[in-house]
Amino acid sequence: MVKKQHDRHLESIGDFAIDAFQNDLLYWFEREQRILPWRKNRDAYRVWVSEIMLQQTRVDTVIPYYERFMERFPTAGDLAEAELEEVYKYWEGLGYYSRARNLHAAVQEVQEKYGGDVPNTPEDVHALKGVGPYTAGAILSIAYGLPEPAVDGNVMRVLSRILLIEDDIAKPSTRKLFEAIIRVIIAEHNPSFFNQALMELGALICIPRSPRCESCPVAVHCRARAAGIQKELPIKSKAKKGRIEQRAVALIGRPDGTWLIHRRPDTGLLADLWEFPHIEYANEVHMREELSVYLYKIFGIRAIPRERVMEHSHIFSHLQWNMQTYICTYEGEVPDAGVEEEKQRMKWVRPEEMDVYPFPVSHKKIADGLREGFQGSLL
Repeated sequence: MVKKQHDRHLESIGDFAIDAFQNDLLYWFEREQRILPWRKNRDAYRVWVSEIMLQQTRVDTVIPYYERFMERFPTAGDLAEAELEEVYKYWEGLGYYSRARNLHAAVQEVQEKYGGDVPNTPEDVHALKGVGPYTAGAILSIAYGLPEPAVDGNVMRVLSRILLIEDDIAKPSTRKLFEAIIRVIIAEHNPSFFNQALMELGALICIPRSPRCESCPVAVHCRARAAGIQKELPIKSKAKKGRIEQRAVALIGRPDGTWLIHRRPDTGLLADLWEFPHIEYANEVHMREELSVYLYKIFGIRAIPRERVMEHSHIFSHLQWNMQTYICTYEGEVPDAGVEEEKQRMKWVRPEEMDVYPFPVSHKKIADGLREGFQGSLL
């Protein structure tokens, strides 16, 4: 059934004015494209880094991170030679840290197998860690001028409207449909600008709720606009709601002015990042006792939660942490208690030294609050 639908969509392109669409789109992009730091040249490494950073992150947010990152790691070799913890530090605040971890591992592979030059074949690029179909298509088309599809949410929204496609864009099969469509309509003489133009059109004009059709350079080609249903497209099924967790965070300070931080495991959520000890709890009545028991069993530390100094939430793609942070009274360490592996991942550091350690956003807010004496913290 799905294959028949897709075949029908591909057949419908037969009476679509491909050449005119290409010309109108490229003419607009050549004159109206935004000046962005990753567009200064077509260096494949620079394109790669920008596309990884831009995943699920706004352009305005990415720009300062990208410029700082490229200043420190201007080549794939520079990034490959860096310690992962430093890479995390330059990524701090962007979130989705697995992107940074995969990028770091992949550039090490590029350094080892290709002498620091990002490969230029679909097979080799697709094989790099963390490089999915969209990123591979972006690298190959933008940097190397190959007519490869680069289909992201912006592109699917634009083409859903232009070609009046009502398939659910949340389904993997629909993404494959759009990849097939791009292979038919892409401007082979300039695939770099073509793919960037589709992305730009979706970001600036063919926006989600109120498309700016009056400013659209390809409005005359838009089948959804002709049918008056452009605002109803694309079709996208709703994602499941994320889980909500209540979290209690322990701030434990010793008399020497140092505070306990802990490095997360090297796999899973927020892998390898630093944080303050915390637990999930179900009942607020027993929460402080549970936190004390956790600190003793895991770290061999006797500490009693006292004053709540901060309350905030952090939302992941699939999860929300509602966090309450407590200053704890430190009562000493018990050498024979705790889990040795976890104790090896903990450190006592001064607040002013915490800038050296990469924290996830949720815990960086706590570190910042600790340095500032929690003035203005939400309670």
